[in-house]
Amino acid sequence: MMRLAGLAKTLLLLGAAGCAVPAQAQAPVPVPAQYPNRSIRMIVPFAPGGSADLVARVLAKTIGEQMGQNMVIDNRGGANGYIGADMAAKASPDGYTVLYNTSIMIFSRHIESKLNHDLFRDFEPIALTATVPQILIVPPAFPAKNLKEFIEHVRANPGKLNYASIGSTNIASLTTLLFLNIHKLSAQLVPYNASGTAYLDLVGGRMDFYFGTVAAAAPFVKDNRLRGIAVTSLQRTKVLPDVPTLDESGMPKFEATAWQGMLTSAKTPAAIVNRINAEIIKALKNPELQRQFEAQGTLPLGSTPKEYGEYLRREDERWGKIISDAHLKPGS
Repeated sequence: MMRLAGLAKTLLLLGAAGCAVPAQAQAPVPVPAQYPNRSIRMIVPFAPGGSADLVARVLAKTIGEQMGQNMVIDNRGGANGYIGADMAAKASPDGYTVLYNTSIMIFSRHIESKLNHDLFRDFEPIALTATVPQILIVPPAFPAKNLKEFIEHVRANPGKLNYASIGSTNIASLTTLLFLNIHKLSAQLVPYNASGTAYLDLVGGRMDFYFGTVAAAAPFVKDNRLRGIAVTSLQRTKVLPDVPTLDESGMPKFEATAWQGMLTSAKTPAAIVNRINAEIIKALKNPELQRQFEAQGTLPLGSTPKEYGEYLRREDERWGKIISDAHLKPGS
């Protein structure tokens, strides 16, 4: 059984993470006179059609048009993103292979016992690209209509309500653990292999609640097949403007979003990293890209490579503490 004591304290532990692991020695790669002069492969370590894949495709298309070279999506799903990430880590550091990564890479570092790559040793950060807020959703017949009523109902039925979990390295699962611990609540975890099945069970009233992405949940909430209690971002989302945030609903400064970014293999020349970063920042300001992001419930971000590296370390410390306190292991 997982012990969750002390998870609430981790919201205050957002300082800088530990020292960097030295990068593996590799021969320097010269910067081409004209970069890029061929297509760039973007490895998406998930199956087609998911939230990260949809965002990556919009971004890749926009960047490709800007650079005059195709940025080709290469879906390499499996093992919670491990297979695709491992391929990207071993790619030539020449700027022609990038990895579209998500917060799962942070969770895997602390849950999976055997990884052949290391986030801080084998990759160069390029940019933080986007964040996908989550939303606490319940069936229409669920008695609670706001966060206060939701907490009161779960507390009045300790261990009797069910919530969906899509693997231990999923942001939704970790957010649920943190939420329950903060409010000293108990509920029954029901594991699912895919979020689609969880949504069907929620709609059918066979599941009581779930932290899903706004992108996936929005159609269900808009047509009243599900009820949105609150979103996990600090600002309301444009796709569901009537759903309040957890922050304004009684959980001040609480935020837990599924962020995304772009990495490339270690030792890629800084000139190439900076060139790709500049194209990402330009793309994120594109009105058409912003429109498509908004339709998916995704918020564009943007950062320098250094800022993204620092962000990764803060998230590594934050979620590492949460996972350690929960004693999570593979398959939890």
